[in-house]
Amino acid sequence: MTCPLCHHTCRLLPGEVGVCHARANIDGKIINKFAGRLSSLALDPIEKKPLSRFHPGKKILSAGGFGCNMACPFCQNASISQIAAEKIIFDSYQYSSAELIKIAEQARSEGNIGIAFTYNEPLINFEYILETFELARLRGLETILITNGSFRPGIVRRIAEVTTAWNIDLKCFNKEGYESLCGDFDLVKSTIEIAARTAHLEVTTLVIPDFSDDEQEMKELTGWLAGIDPEIPYHLSRYFPRYKMAVPPPTPPETMSRLKKIAEQNLSTVILGNI
Repeated sequence: MTCPLCHHTCRLLPGEVGVCHARANIDGKIINKFAGRLSSLALDPIEKKPLSRFHPGKKILSAGGFGCNMACPFCQNASISQIAAEKIIFDSYQYSSAELIKIAEQARSEGNIGIAFTYNEPLINFEYILETFELARLRGLETILITNGSFRPGIVRRIAEVTTAWNIDLKCFNKEGYESLCGDFDLVKSTIEIAARTAHLEVTTLVIPDFSDDEQEMKELTGWLAGIDPEIPYHLSRYFPRYKMAVPPPTPPETMSRLKKIAEQNLSTVILGNI
């Protein structure tokens, strides 16, 4: 059986699990074997997603699962994204889509406006998230995805029908960089284009020395984004060593400021994070 979600096109024997550590061939179907199993559930400020221009001051129920279809050595959440879920299953919780929506509705009194899937890569759990988002929209709840965007356009267009806001990681602006992370540059660009047409969109780049801090590349990246919509809020997030990357040291603040000035030549809203 072949998984249709992303660029890996994993061909899986019965019981075999794909690159993402979560999707498997079970009883002749490719499914996320941990659907509904959450590693994290928290009521967060919406700015933490980060979403700076979508209901600022509100909160969002944020859910995380397990696994990812990319392999970034600087991953901030490697303990849930880069490990098979069965290794930490004792630390997780099982919710049906209906149960999750009930929790989101109960949190309205605390400022909650909906549900976000975040922390790991949500779209590897496509079927569960689609069901949850469809129920959420029926209840008037906002639906948010924080994703790496490296998924096939048909999948993205289908989830976009019930998604009201996105934050998409644009990790760099060249194919070689994406290949080094096991991602697909063209698919990410396609996802950004679809999201911009259908919902509120913000984009984030983690600024890593000698990987995503090139000034010419920043001009090209933000020029491309501006060609879609110069009003797209763009987040430049400062890198700190994580996971497999003990070096380089944290991105210098002066680099962040310099790239912000370049980005502002093309985009109206550029926000520094992790400063």
